[in-house]
Amino acid sequence: MIDSYRTFSATANARVTRKKSRFLADAIPVSSLEQAEQELAAVRKRYHDASHHCYAYRMLDGSNVLSYSDDAGEPSGSAGLPILQQIEAADLLNVLVVVTRYFGGTKLGVGGLVRAYGDAAQEALDAANVVERRLSIEVSIKFPIEVNSGIMAAIHRHRADVIEIGYETSGHARVGLPPSAVDSFCDAIVEATSNRARIEVVR
Repeated sequence: MIDSYRTFSATANARVTRKKSRFLADAIPVSSLEQAEQELAAVRKRYHDASHHCYAYRMLDGSNVLSYSDDAGEPSGSAGLPILQQIEAADLLNVLVVVTRYFGGTKLGVGGLVRAYGDAAQEALDAANVVERRLSIEVSIKFPIEVNSGIMAAIHRHRADVIEIGYETSGHARVGLPPSAVDSFCDAIVEATSNRARIEVVR
């Protein structure tokens, strides 16, 4: 289960030239497939006269990792896969890399394309400001006030981030936890309150 991941804070760019073909790489942080599609469309529009727009992305989908690459008309495996391999080698998530090619008149061959697309992607990733993002899942708890000490002990023991806590006719709390800690925290709440608390996990 993933509690944190590496991505970058802003778009980074790079350019390589091979036998007069220009390869323009855009490495873009994205948070969803919809945003990836929007960013890809923007790159295609910006370089509308280019020969190819090859790309790959790797992102979180709940607890799963989605990876995809597209050769966009280049020979199979010569463009999208080398881009994806650079993203994977850098251990990055929520990242889209688009490498746009302006054909220079000389064919590079499959090996030359693999190196060109991979090198362009790597240079863009090297230029990016890599940051670590923590994942957090919210847990809501409603409980009788007399079991408050057990609730507080569980929150403290699991180092949960308190979002909100209050007491009226009963107690309520909202906390944030790393995904890997949610199940053990909920078990601790059940034990500490003899199953008298109502727990809701907001995923």
